[in-house]
Amino acid sequence: MKKLVLAAALTAAASTAFAGSIEEPIVEAPVVVEEAEGSSTGVLLPILLLLVVAAAVA
Repeated sequence: MKKLVLAAALTAAASTAFAGSIEEPIVEAPVVVEEAEGSSTGVLLPILLLLVVAAAVA
């Protein structure tokens, strides 16, 4: 019985000893996807505002 308890204790100690390593973990950078915008995207809003103001004045 003592040998069985001793074997179980040594097995538990040996399994936790090899659980990790000193090597740094490899972490991959997340992939960032940017959507391409046309050059007219920034011009569209001011043109629409200009048309609304022109329609309000007329």
